[in-house]
Amino acid sequence: MIHWLAPWLFSEDVCRLFGYVSFRAAGAAVTAFLLAIVLGPRVIAWLRGLGIKERIDGTGSLKLEEMHAHKRGTPTMGGVFIIGAILAASALWLRFDGPNRFSLPGLVLVGGFAAVGFWDDWVKLHDQKKRGISKREKQGALTILAVLVALWLVGPAGLQADLGGPHLYVPFAKDVAFDLTPWFGIPFLLVAVVVLTGSANAVNLTDGLDGLATGCVATAAIAYAVITYAVGRVDWSSYLLVPHVAGAVEMTVMMAALLGGALGFLWFNAAPAMVFMGDVGSLGLGGALGYAALVSRTELVLCVVGGVFVAEALSVILQVASFKLRGKRIFRCAPLHHHFQFGGMPETRVVVRTWVVSALLALCSLALFKVR
Repeated sequence: MIHWLAPWLFSEDVCRLFGYVSFRAAGAAVTAFLLAIVLGPRVIAWLRGLGIKERIDGTGSLKLEEMHAHKRGTPTMGGVFIIGAILAASALWLRFDGPNRFSLPGLVLVGGFAAVGFWDDWVKLHDQKKRGISKREKQGALTILAVLVALWLVGPAGLQADLGGPHLYVPFAKDVAFDLTPWFGIPFLLVAVVVLTGSANAVNLTDGLDGLATGCVATAAIAYAVITYAVGRVDWSSYLLVPHVAGAVEMTVMMAALLGGALGFLWFNAAPAMVFMGDVGSLGLGGALGYAALVSRTELVLCVVGGVFVAEALSVILQVASFKLRGKRIFRCAPLHHHFQFGGMPETRVVVRTWVVSALLALCSLALFKVR
């Protein structure tokens, strides 16, 4: 938006700055951070006044409820201001003209996923008999949104139309890709649903300790800011031997806004947390990362960048499957961060060590991006 307004507000020399993605990405990061810092105390006070506080019951583990007893009463649904800050900063600094056709679908996806999370949080906090909406309702709503955005990408947005449609590229391999266009593009829709909803749910599962998910989202956002910039530039993509996606470079601005918003929320979410993000925040943040991977055609790279989220999700899947099939648990408690807590590791140590692993994974994904 600011790119459109610049000619009426600034001199010609200043206007040229708004044509650079790097400048707009920095502006988006700072804007999202400042908005989160300014809105945070007001939203936290508002949530506290409404009595919207964290529930620790119904986890199925008395030990876990005892360990987290001190969190009872902390305001939740703070994702309202982090998602608001990210969407506002993105709308301000993104370009929506010409080849920048992925900006608007991205905002719609993040806002839509956040709305599903808001619905889940609202039911959870206003009906003591429920732990939110049903899994079928949540996954159904996320799936519908993912399919609609995927259709938007291959339709009006023309995702990789110059290459005959979207493909699933294998990382670290040259010229290895699977065509996702057969059968009316159903394979692409399936990949989109798995990537978008899987990323959102994985971040949601990771959001269990003070600052844990927020810090990991920040490191993943940095990695995807670099990846989308490389994929979106002809010269960089040619040098790195990765498919060029015209317009994907705008996702660098969105990832920068995601980074700024996450850091702004971490200001209040670091231990001891003053507020929790709730599903409204985790689903929106996870959806943003999945969208960046989908647009940049690096869906499989997301498994490395978001390795922490993958591990958290797999720990739950394996735990449930093992208990149902063998009657035994693999982990002391799932998701994985609770396993370490149950082993006696302090919460802050679990969080910081997970941040370190997340940062290393992000660096590895960038270091290996050139490997072909």
